[in-house]
Amino acid sequence: MKISIITIVFNRCDTIAETIESVVGQTYPDIEYIVVDGLSTDGTVEIVQSYGARIAKFVSEKDDGLYDAINKGISLATGEVIGLLHSDDIFFSKDSVAMIARTFLDQNTDSVYADLLYVQKENTNKTVRYWISGLYNRKRFLRGWMPPHPTFYVRKSLFDKHGVYNTDFKSAADYELMLRFLYKHKVSTAYLPVKLVKMRVGGKSNISLQNRIRANREDHHSWVVNDLVPKFYTRYFKPLRKLVQYLKK
Repeated sequence: MKISIITIVFNRCDTIAETIESVVGQTYPDIEYIVVDGLSTDGTVEIVQSYGARIAKFVSEKDDGLYDAINKGISLATGEVIGLLHSDDIFFSKDSVAMIARTFLDQNTDSVYADLLYVQKENTNKTVRYWISGLYNRKRFLRGWMPPHPTFYVRKSLFDKHGVYNTDFKSAADYELMLRFLYKHKVSTAYLPVKLVKMRVGGKSNISLQNRIRANREDHHSWVVNDLVPKFYTRYFKPLRKLVQYLKK
């Protein structure tokens, strides 16, 4: 089973090498690694190019934002399964991708998700939040649940069938896509109960209170565009779930 891993990057010369090493150092042998750059000017391009053939496909050109770049990566992917590793994230272990592949095969599922660690930017061994996903139950979406997006791996056929990321969203297209796939179209999924990815703090939707409020509005709009009806408390439970993650670190 070939697994395509996509990294979106723009001016991340300080972290991109660590991300790349995290992928090329995986024990799983059948990885197609795709890097999509948004015309970086800080030396990122040169770092990526220094890895040569270890990166299967590299594109550096203007894009219309994060989700447009992700969709570009998906269009380039030839793997049976697709996942993302952002340019300031790293896998928790060298066997992370192997565990993903084994879960797809053993459970014959359409998607897989796992647990996520938020870590300090300068010290990735220091955990800030610990996102334990838990077993999937479709009704949990109504209580503000979602899988950690950096751990969400999907069969490529699902993008062909149900569509890619909605670029009308600025910070919640990941939530909208998972809601669409899992809740609306009821695609099968499996929980891999391991720490899969370390994600540096400071994500786009959480970087300021204003962005967090906008993301919450987009979360609610995700239900609207999919003709779904959430509970009145759904949009409020979602941010409250994050408080528990701080306690579990």
